[in-house]
Amino acid sequence: MKLKNLHALITGGSQGLGKVIAEHFLREGAHVVLCARSEKELSATRTELAEKFPGQKVLAHTCDVANEAQVNALVAFALQELGSLDALVLNAGIYGPMGPTETVSLEEWRRALDINLFGVLLPCRAIIPHFKTAKRGKIVVLSGGGATNPLPNISAYAASKAAVVRLMETFAEELKSFNVDVNAIAPGALATRLVDEVIAAGPERVGAAFFEKNKTWKEKGAVPLELGASLAVWLASAESNGITGRLISAQWDPWKELSKHRDDLAKSDIYCLRRIVPEDRGQKW
Repeated sequence: MKLKNLHALITGGSQGLGKVIAEHFLREGAHVVLCARSEKELSATRTELAEKFPGQKVLAHTCDVANEAQVNALVAFALQELGSLDALVLNAGIYGPMGPTETVSLEEWRRALDINLFGVLLPCRAIIPHFKTAKRGKIVVLSGGGATNPLPNISAYAASKAAVVRLMETFAEELKSFNVDVNAIAPGALATRLVDEVIAAGPERVGAAFFEKNKTWKEKGAVPLELGASLAVWLASAESNGITGRLISAQWDPWKELSKHRDDLAKSDIYCLRRIVPEDRGQKW
């Protein structure tokens, strides 16, 4: 088991990718605390997973990850119930408002940043002192397509996910001397509730091309949730020790072999967000 007796806190763990990540962690021997805003969904998921993995601790605590007081209470609960924490998986996220940026609700736009960006910042702030004291820890952030490419008509999501990746890189540098690895996952196109939201919004609001992509993912399948969950397990395990500050694609990158390239990664900006200059494209402007 890759995560035997590891203690993990997983946000957005009641459904979709978060639920699959929790299941993979439990299968690998971890004990988990799950959080989500919906008490009903969270309770149902906790019951289901507890019955499936009777030898593991499966705990749940409702939390709005954009609310500092609730996040602090969540981390305190996890530490009290598990005694310690070894890994933090930050999966909670929303698309936010859809449509031309100048037309969408500014309140909804801000709410998307609250959940997607502050929903990463606040749990990290609450748990980092514990990791520093322990001189170890793993932080895994779920990124998305908006981090590396423009996402017209879903600007709050794109902006927040790009910000999350740079925040991840910054935390990685701040925590390197404490043996805390911080990385992000690009899970690929997933057929989750977000796809349903895009389809419900329609091509007029999200654009014809993006609408058709999501329709195809819904009808013909997308990247399996298990792929991103397996990468989350790997990043939380000892196999990835020393690999930090990277945005890794579950679908396209050879992450199972990255431990062989640990030293090369540490000396490079591979799998990082960087500015492209003319010389990078063979130009001499």
